[in-house]
Amino acid sequence: MSNMSYCRFENTVSDLRDCFENFDLHNQDLSESELNAREEMIDICVDIALDYGMEIDREVVESD
Repeated sequence: MSNMSYCRFENTVSDLRDCFENFDLHNQDLSESELNAREEMIDICVDIALDYGMEIDREVVESD
């Protein structure tokens, strides 16, 4: 369901925060479509940050 334009960002930010707080779900069984959606969401977030001039100055820690 789409959000109403007058509260689109307010509705979405709480859902996005919930997703972010649960990114460690790799320890649980996620469906293939859910894993793909998580990757797509990451790509969209990067696009937003880059398109709106946000400097990404955070250290990326890669796991082995």
